[in-house]
Amino acid sequence: MKVERIALSGFRNYDEETVEFGPGVNVIWGKNAQGKTNLLEAVYLLTGAHSFRTRFDRELIGKGCDWASILAEVDSGGRRQTIRLLFRPGQRRQVTVNGSRRTSSSLAGLMTAVLFSPEDLYIIKDGSAARRKLMDTAISQLRPGYGSILSDFNRLYENKTRILKDWREKPRLLDTLDEFSDELAKCSARMIRYRASFVDRLSKAAGPIHRDFSGGGEVLTMTYKTVSTVTDPRAPAEEIYRQILSHQQAHRQAELEAGQCLTGAHKDDIEITIDGLTARSFASQGQTRTAALSIKLAEREIFKAETGQYPVLLLDDVLSELDGTRQEFVLNRIGGGQTLITCCEDENISRRTGGRVFSVERGRIK
Repeated sequence: MKVERIALSGFRNYDEETVEFGPGVNVIWGKNAQGKTNLLEAVYLLTGAHSFRTRFDRELIGKGCDWASILAEVDSGGRRQTIRLLFRPGQRRQVTVNGSRRTSSSLAGLMTAVLFSPEDLYIIKDGSAARRKLMDTAISQLRPGYGSILSDFNRLYENKTRILKDWREKPRLLDTLDEFSDELAKCSARMIRYRASFVDRLSKAAGPIHRDFSGGGEVLTMTYKTVSTVTDPRAPAEEIYRQILSHQQAHRQAELEAGQCLTGAHKDDIEITIDGLTARSFASQGQTRTAALSIKLAEREIFKAETGQYPVLLLDDVLSELDGTRQEFVLNRIGGGQTLITCCEDENISRRTGGRVFSVERGRIK
């Protein structure tokens, strides 16, 4: 999996720029706020037309521009594919593959990427939403059908939440509450099975990476947490569904009183520990960065095992807070596939990796 060429028009701070990446390591350097992360964002958008920085397409359109376009040639499983994304204010994004209109979800599997950015430290230290995002982003690329389930779940969750908040003013809304609860339980059951399986694989892959990354002295574990009545998150979906219904029935009155949905996959989390201690509470800054990066490198290995090819690895400012030993560990682990790595200075990364070098200044790539 690799991006051979990408052309940006009216995207963020890029007016008209085209870049051809090498098949291995590509070093993208420049001062802050020049467009390095914007370039990684454009590549990441090829995986499903969703940004890792904003929910709003209008923010992708450059100042003074009426639209933004990303046109890329990618090698996917030995086949060259041409992907184009078009963003216009107030309109649905347009996705075409080899000239044919497609949906955003159809890009899953066609183009895969694993991203590490400074915000990914939240995987360790932030609330459960950050870890659910980790699961959902990865699984949506690995299992295209998961994205559809997730979309259905979000729609049902929003509707049920609206009912729980407004039923006192509009009592007739309660007529549909049980129907939404039932459908939400079905979606949750399917999502839980996907998530449990993924976290199992992620923990097995991340543990050895983190042990080597930390010099052999630390043990990283990851445990999937879901609805308390679910005894086995890897059980058949029908069994999980019944157990979720049991939880819903027990908490129905509490939901009505609180005006909140208390049962479902939106409560899921991953418990991450380092040497038996909860990382969220006890991990140092160095441990947090090492653990987060180990998880991302493990995600890359899962993609390779699943698809037979490495996903594009996007590393945004990954080396700035690492000492020399840990920098060498990362640079030695990113071989075998295409990597785009940003930094504020070249820092001899190109010499250490043999990579192609690009500099970015005010939205111009050299």
